[in-house]
Amino acid sequence: MADKQDVPNAETPVQVSHANQNDDTTVEAPVQDLFQLTVKLPNPPHQIQIMVSSQEQVQDIRQSVIELPGTYQYSCFHLEHDGTRINDYVELSEVPGIAPDSELVLVEDPYTEKDARIHLLRTRELVGAASPRLDTAGGIAAGMALFDGIDVSSEKNPHPLSDYDFNAPASLDQFLPPTSSTSAPKCVRGLCLSPWNPPPYYLRQKGHLLYIQVATLEGETVHITSHVSGFYVNKSSSNKFDPTPKSAALSAHSLVTLLGMISPSFEKEFQALQEYNSTKDPLIIFGPTNAIPAAPWLVPGPDAQHKAHTSDLARPQEQYLIAGAEGVDSLRDFNEEFQSTRELPRETVQERVFRERLLSKLFADYTEAAVRGAVLIAKGEIAPLNPTEGRDAQIYVYNNIFFSHGADGVGTFTSEGGDEAARVATGKDVMGVKAVNTLDIPGLQTPGTVVVDYLGRRLVAQSIVPGIFRQREEGQSQIDYGGVEGKDVVATNQEFVPLFDKMSKAMRVKSHSVWDKDGKKHNLVASVETKGLLGTDGRKYVLDLYRITPLDVDFIEKHWKGVEDETGYPHKMAVLRQELVDSFWKLKMREYVSKEMATRKEAREKAEKEKAEKEGETKEEGTAEKEGEKKDEEKKEEPQDDRIDIGGFDFALNPDVFCGQIPQTDEEKTQWEADEKDVRDACAFLVEKCIPGLIEDLKEGDVGSPMDGYSLTRLMHKRGINIRYLGSLATLATEQGTKLASIKTLAVQEMIARAAKHILNALLRGLPAPLVSYAISHFLNCLLGSAHNPSPKVVKDESLWTLYHDSDFSFESLTIESLRAQIQKEVQRRFRFELEEGWVGKIKHLQMLREIALKLGLQLTIKDYEFGPAKPDAAKVNGDTPVSTTNGNGKGKHKKKGSATASGASSPVHKGPSQTFSPADIMNIVPIVKDSSSKSQLAEEALEAGRISIIQDQKDLGQELLLESLSLHEQIYGVLHPEVARVYNTLSMLYYQLDEKAAAVELARKAVIVSERTLGVDSTETILNYLNLGLFEHANGDTKAALAYIKHAFGFWRIIYGDGHPDSVTTMNNTAVMLQALKHYTDSRKWFEASLSVCEEIFGKNSANAATLSFQLAQALALDNDSKGSVNRMRDAYNTFLAELGPNDRNTKEAENWLEQLTQNAVALAKQAKETAARRRLLKPRVTMSAKPQPQVGQGSVSNGRVAESTTSASGMGGMDSRSIDELLKYIEGAEPKPKRTAGKTNPKRRGASSRK
Repeated sequence: MADKQDVPNAETPVQVSHANQNDDTTVEAPVQDLFQLTVKLPNPPHQIQIMVSSQEQVQDIRQSVIELPGTYQYSCFHLEHDGTRINDYVELSEVPGIAPDSELVLVEDPYTEKDARIHLLRTRELVGAASPRLDTAGGIAAGMALFDGIDVSSEKNPHPLSDYDFNAPASLDQFLPPTSSTSAPKCVRGLCLSPWNPPPYYLRQKGHLLYIQVATLEGETVHITSHVSGFYVNKSSSNKFDPTPKSAALSAHSLVTLLGMISPSFEKEFQALQEYNSTKDPLIIFGPTNAIPAAPWLVPGPDAQHKAHTSDLARPQEQYLIAGAEGVDSLRDFNEEFQSTRELPRETVQERVFRERLLSKLFADYTEAAVRGAVLIAKGEIAPLNPTEGRDAQIYVYNNIFFSHGADGVGTFTSEGGDEAARVATGKDVMGVKAVNTLDIPGLQTPGTVVVDYLGRRLVAQSIVPGIFRQREEGQSQIDYGGVEGKDVVATNQEFVPLFDKMSKAMRVKSHSVWDKDGKKHNLVASVETKGLLGTDGRKYVLDLYRITPLDVDFIEKHWKGVEDETGYPHKMAVLRQELVDSFWKLKMREYVSKEMATRKEAREKAEKEKAEKEGETKEEGTAEKEGEKKDEEKKEEPQDDRIDIGGFDFALNPDVFCGQIPQTDEEKTQWEADEKDVRDACAFLVEKCIPGLIEDLKEGDVGSPMDGYSLTRLMHKRGINIRYLGSLATLATEQGTKLASIKTLAVQEMIARAAKHILNALLRGLPAPLVSYAISHFLNCLLGSAHNPSPKVVKDESLWTLYHDSDFSFESLTIESLRAQIQKEVQRRFRFELEEGWVGKIKHLQMLREIALKLGLQLTIKDYEFGPAKPDAAKVNGDTPVSTTNGNGKGKHKKKGSATASGASSPVHKGPSQTFSPADIMNIVPIVKDSSSKSQLAEEALEAGRISIIQDQKDLGQELLLESLSLHEQIYGVLHPEVARVYNTLSMLYYQLDEKAAAVELARKAVIVSERTLGVDSTETILNYLNLGLFEHANGDTKAALAYIKHAFGFWRIIYGDGHPDSVTTMNNTAVMLQALKHYTDSRKWFEASLSVCEEIFGKNSANAATLSFQLAQALALDNDSKGSVNRMRDAYNTFLAELGPNDRNTKEAENWLEQLTQNAVALAKQAKETAARRRLLKPRVTMSAKPQPQVGQGSVSNGRVAESTTSASGMGGMDSRSIDELLKYIEGAEPKPKRTAGKTNPKRRGASSRK
């Protein structure tokens, strides 16, 4: 806490923490050290200028040269200064004689085979000859962006929402990638390796590296030799081998240059391609380097024109071009790379940036390699090291990564719940490794750890710790610290104590005693399950971090009934979350500080009293003097009170209590009981404070309301609440009635989806890959297609059934009834929640399908899935959507089913009895990945410092720090990364609040694109980013674009949640305000009405929220010439304000004033409302998203939106416009009858004739 308070004072010379020193350096360094260099080139344009920093490495300058449009043809070269070759890996400041305007000379190098392969790959990408690679981790359309497909300047309609239909089902066509009317120019017809590869030995001696074949646009096929000196056209043809030069003129160091010599049309088309590429946003066309691109769960079908499969001879050659003939280029010693990178120096900011950038890239590379290996293992492509063991006990090594199953193959967790416990332990282990990586303790190493869920199997990938497979001598174990064989044998190597002690203190783990099977006592500073291993490389590794927090003992005692009992919780690995332990620690610290302050105050008062008694009667002057002294003392002591030394505060939890440890002496027993009490208090804190606290915050609108299962679970995790408490959350939300109906709906949906995931995983686990789509489609038919076909059958392919005759076909016996019974049982077991009668009828089909698809990595065809009863005259609308999205709470089910009659006909798949899903609808399955990469501490420190500076009104410093933080994020993570999307979003909101609207729009656009590509086109964060972008565009004067973005976001909102989400009230209200700004009063009125309808459904017709919206609607009706409706709505608002807030409240009085004017003179009021609308447009947009944009689910808002605070807001809205009506009324009060502005389109024949109370 002290650090955070000190960070804003970074400009002072006092060195408080690393953060401050770093921020100083990072803010100033780039400004001081930027200068221009000239690079001399061997070919035209012969020289270029580039801006560099003295802290950059020479290889960064190399990369700039490779990427610049005028020098893209160079890839194999080195740089020289004053005739001396410069090492690529040194900083520019270390090069002797480098100064501003120095000249570097680019010298072309001889090629090696690897250089030639890389050059060919790069040339294919440059000339547009490369086809999309099949990405194991990403899947179909991975990293897709829809942003550039949104029509923001259409002239067809007056505005983007002019034809918006609130009752139409949500369209799944939103997932279709944008199609361009123009295609990219082609520079060559084909560019690939020639069939004459590899060069014979005698020609390798002469410097031949590769043979390349080019099909030019003129229809000619040309054969090229890749030589150590460059590339030249040879005399070979498809049936004759002659690699000698065809002509001395047709040779060049770069293949791009040579192509221009061979093909007359190449240069022109290549120029056109560059221009075509420059029209696209680089964020949309570049691939993510440090993050797995997001895979959409709905993708175009095989017959769609979006991604037609094309012929490309070089596609199967790419693996050779990337990794070489032996594949050695892709083999890496990941463990050594991880540990040596962690050991890099981190004294200066530049060293920290370099180190964190390398780590970020390394984690990304490792995750990609681990995913590739896990997929190959799941498909049976890699042989196990121990083929004679049972499948769950088998282990694998691929690309120097060790793989094991996340199941209890060797009986380690038999007493805790077997496979279920082992599965949970692997997930917790990854979280533990991530936590240790975040702490970044020098000298303490962790193996690279990734968990991959694929086709029902969980695989754990770990980098191989040197010595972990070494056979020790008899009596010695591989483990040097912690439990060796469970709790029976315990090792204690003192070398590990200092490092483990640092780790445990940071994680609030208490030093404690444990006892082995012989009753011998061992003092440990970490859990007995946390192991230390001294690798053969001399490094100290920490392993098995799945038990860094204590068991949730209250929950286990209530619900764990042993391995055999199927009604109890499935496993005993129910531990508390690290976030909860941190919250509980803060609570204890506050208690300690309060107690200390009370003790000090008491002592001070006592001392003063004694002092006064001793002195007795004194002169008045003396008294005054002493009072002055007393005040001085208080002043001196107050700061001490604020800075109570918490060195004496030492609170931590013992993770090994309730785990079968048996203390021996009375003293040990007393200590153990105290530890047990602390853990029980933490469990009680979770159930009695955290969960009700979250419900209260959601009710009051203090946090943004989640939109889907992911955002709900993320919010729970931030508060330290485990997923097993979803049932408790649903029960508490039910008690709040309609206010939290959305939370109950999401919680129940999430429980059913998670139960379905476990059931389906069990069915898939033993299936060969070709049968998976049959099992999934049948499962989905039983769960979601029951109304369409009450007795779904598996669509069999007899040849596959015969081929895999010994597989587990248990999925065939699944029926609708048996699946529902299993789901009810799973929900009861895992979440202690009884699904209410008729739960099946309340399922929102489309949303449930999305949740299951995201949890299992399914990619389904975009089509109209029929969830309702089949009808022969089905209209072609989204059949799934009416069931699930025409209203968000399942009430309109009968109506929906009737309308859900879509596209069995449009799907070419089934010809027998109609079923909702067929095997062909399952296009692909992508692996679900949990990695252990940690956030960059340096970038986070700069961001936090910038935020605090702005809060303290140090705007210039704050902006500088924020930009520095953005630069650090981009350098460390690469631009396409979820963390960069979040920082773009945060900065866009801060700039908006600083009234830098153009900068806010630019950053918000980047946030949208990056979040689309790395988090998903329909992720909650992407939708919120679109809504923010709409707000900023409106503030920046482009309201049409704003409405286009809001329409796009709304379309996905209805897909992921449905209609009637609490926060949509705000968005609809904002949209209505924007439409008023464009003078589209009729459309504006529709959006106000829709907003009021949702508000009344959630908060009730007589709530202050509804009255607020009625007030705005009354004004909108007046603008739309509906005086009678306007009077009625204003009367509703007045009556509600009168009943809820009393006659003296400002809201009530203003509503009464409006009602009076409305009733007296409808025409005058319509003019006045128009005048007001015009004024409102001149104001800063009064849309609460600026204050409450929910950049991440669960963050508190800036303004709490309470009735007491403002005229319009009301508690629980979670995003009502808290100021617009206030401002409106202020203007109207000030305006009085001064009709200077032009009269609006008020109907003079209308009279406000309704009666007044």
